[in-house]
Amino acid sequence: MAGPRLSRRGFLAASGAALLGAAVAGSSGLAAPDPETGLLTDFWLFGRYTDGCADAGFDETDLDPVQLPHCVTPLSWTGWDPASWQDRWVYRKHFTASAAGRYRARFDGVMTNAAVHLNGTLLATHQGGYLPFEVELAGLADGDNVLAVVVDGRWALDVPPNLPGGAGPGVLDFYQPAGIYRPATIGAVPRIRLTDVFARPADVLSPGRSLHLTCTLEAPVVGQVTASVRQAGRELARATAPVRGAGVEFDVHGLGGVRLWDVDDPALCDVVVTVQAGAVLDRRTVRTGFREARFTPDGFFLNGRRLKLFGLNRHQWYPFAGGAMPDRVQRRDAEILRRELNCTMVRCSHYPQSSAFLDACDELGLLVWEEIPGWGRVGDDAWQRRNLQDVASMVTRDRNHPSVVVWGTRVNEADGTTAMYAKTGRLAKQLDPSRPTSGALASATGARYAGADVEVLAYNDYTARRGAPFRLRPPRPGVPYLVTETIGTLAGARAYRRTDPPATRQLQAELHAKAHDLAAADDRYCGLLAWCAFDYPSGWQRSVGGSKFAGVSDIFRIAKPAAAFYASQGSPDARAVVEPGFEWDFTAQPAGPGRGATVWSNCDRLAVFLDDRPVGDARSRRADFPHLPHPPFAVDLVVPRGQRPQLRIDGYAGERLVVSRRFSGDRSRDVLGCVPDDPAVRADGADATRVVVAATDRFGTIRAGTTGAVSLALTGPGELIGDARLDFGATGGAAAVWVRPFAGPPGTLVLTARHDVLGTATATITTTGTS
Repeated sequence: MAGPRLSRRGFLAASGAALLGAAVAGSSGLAAPDPETGLLTDFWLFGRYTDGCADAGFDETDLDPVQLPHCVTPLSWTGWDPASWQDRWVYRKHFTASAAGRYRARFDGVMTNAAVHLNGTLLATHQGGYLPFEVELAGLADGDNVLAVVVDGRWALDVPPNLPGGAGPGVLDFYQPAGIYRPATIGAVPRIRLTDVFARPADVLSPGRSLHLTCTLEAPVVGQVTASVRQAGRELARATAPVRGAGVEFDVHGLGGVRLWDVDDPALCDVVVTVQAGAVLDRRTVRTGFREARFTPDGFFLNGRRLKLFGLNRHQWYPFAGGAMPDRVQRRDAEILRRELNCTMVRCSHYPQSSAFLDACDELGLLVWEEIPGWGRVGDDAWQRRNLQDVASMVTRDRNHPSVVVWGTRVNEADGTTAMYAKTGRLAKQLDPSRPTSGALASATGARYAGADVEVLAYNDYTARRGAPFRLRPPRPGVPYLVTETIGTLAGARAYRRTDPPATRQLQAELHAKAHDLAAADDRYCGLLAWCAFDYPSGWQRSVGGSKFAGVSDIFRIAKPAAAFYASQGSPDARAVVEPGFEWDFTAQPAGPGRGATVWSNCDRLAVFLDDRPVGDARSRRADFPHLPHPPFAVDLVVPRGQRPQLRIDGYAGERLVVSRRFSGDRSRDVLGCVPDDPAVRADGADATRVVVAATDRFGTIRAGTTGAVSLALTGPGELIGDARLDFGATGGAAAVWVRPFAGPPGTLVLTARHDVLGTATATITTTGTS
């Protein structure tokens, strides 16, 4: 993905060097940066670490221009090799500034450790790859400056979740490609600034609801702080408090008319905080939502009503780029989970995830379990101190998100470290008394380690194994109980791929449906978060070729049959769903899917037709799934050999036809699709969109059995994030790439896909200016 090599002089001439003089004079802080703060996205120089590479006068001839976010090594969609990123690397950024100004750089995520240098002087170091850090740019020169970030991506770092005494990255159930893989910003900051604002709603369900504000300043001030609470563009209330020091706490009352935040109505509020001492010193806007979330032994309650939590776990890794995908792509995952899979909750396993993802969860009404980095083991004293710092950084960064309803302050599946967890639980409570703490336990005996730090008993329930009926352990009496993982590849098959036999793919869907049905049967379960949303890279147990195929969608975010179960659990008023749990393809099944074939649907009745001739109604499987809102249907579809009829399924809500789906049995009329998620993206170097390339029947249903290679070519001012050649035989007839415009003037990008049998398809994406 790197561009042509340029000399330092040639690079500066080509890029014009970043100019900081226009950066906004406002607070960036460790909350979200001001939207006008300059993005450090385009025209970095990148290469492998060598002695002197952070010096101001380093010869940059052999470095490559790159854009952020960035991964240090090319990756495919599977088969990742950790040796390719386990090294030290350098990123260099040239910019002009005034020595009289005050500037700070913020990095949202650098994998794994970072050392930041300005003009050859080391300014700061940071350990850990999942949380942000800021650096004061002291020692700026008038004119040309160079910011150099040395990135250490090696495994043997004593920082969560790494384990320097372990056998290597394969001892964790996810790979961690190195790089500056989340956004970076730079901007001017005022002499005195707000470093943090915590806006905590109080008495949410009473008419006297209020907002408690904790404002932290960088230095002592004698003046006043004003907070304005706004919703839907209208000010609801305002309050002012004197400040004589480096912080102040006060309440904003008069909020009885605020609309509550809910999964079905995620109403958000802006809180504008201004610090004045005669003149305005700083101003910051934070976003929050008024909601009450309670985990109880009788279930989970949101704003006073019972809500059975229905969700999945999410890893942040993508094909071709590791975690280095722009904000739009991160947000898209939240949209898939909430709008397509009907999840009411997601677990950010097993580390704090992108702020853009959490912002989207706030906006979509998707509840979040967030947890500290770690997996399975706890390190030495230094590792545990870093763990405490992660708790503080995670809670401080994300405590204004209404979607976050629980802090995972224990390392996932790491039992027996009660003393450390008492510290992490207390620290989270000190920083945010409004949310419970928890940690996912891995065994039934591990529950004895749950102490005062665990207010929600969370259990990764892999009780059911192959060859036995699926079951869950009963809730533990007297404590709130949440299933935080189940199924994965420990129940059923070793992998669930689109290329696996139909029975294997159907098994995954049945297991997910059964797990949620069992959780729905007992109000003492707060809910169930199954493993997992998307396939991900891993070298750990039951991985196949460097990947785990446990997702209900693949690593390209393309749905598998198991995703059809989740899609079918939403209201038909919002989206009527009819999704067969089988392939209507007579190559693999010459006689059709057979008797009792499953159709996932939220309709009341399904009428089935072959070549538009009725063959009767499908049968409800309510007896198999008595507690699901929408159980699947069964239909007998035995077709005489040699016939390839068209299948039609009509779905009714009551007596009203709400959806009609057709599926072609004639593969000679299959086509190649090339469809972008977004027809327009920004030409700022920090945007991208997915393009799904798939073999489909003439009605748009993916043909998983399609083989052959697809070649891809991109024209226009941008880059292809993906392989230029995709093997449909390996990906199951569908895959995806991402298209990322370069920073520059608006233009047009055209992606052309070619398949020897299916022909050619194109996707056209317009790039827009940033103003």
